[in-house]
Amino acid sequence: MQGLRRYQNDIVHLELNPPSSSSTAPPTNLSIDAEESTETKIQRLISEHPVIIFSRSSCCMCHVMRKLLATIGVHPTVIELDDHEISALPPTSSHDNDDSPRNPAAPAVFIGGTCVGGLDSLFALHLSGHLVPKLVEVGALWV
Repeated sequence: MQGLRRYQNDIVHLELNPPSSSSTAPPTNLSIDAEESTETKIQRLISEHPVIIFSRSSCCMCHVMRKLLATIGVHPTVIELDDHEISALPPTSSHDNDDSPRNPAAPAVFIGGTCVGGLDSLFALHLSGHLVPKLVEVGALWV
């Protein structure tokens, strides 16, 4: 994670690529092992945050996810990934008839280390009444 850039609405962009040897970027406050692979960094971020959204830059669906969670009282960590980093998201078992694991498309929300899915899955979880109990269970929400 070479750079740390802050955007509007408290979004932080962390570059997951290892720094190049010719880089002259100033050091950030993050203590991150530069030798970690992108997959390892993503797994570590998922395990460190109770609610985390991986998104592409300027993703309107991510904005809606954040607003839904904020309305409930949860402020998720949002990580914006480049297109080549999306494939590093951990695979999730599909709900279709085939048994092959699939990488979630961005935006993907993880709650308690488990991939919930995208916007439609998050809304389905909320409408079914299971989102708030899940957020309470992982310690992201106190009721």
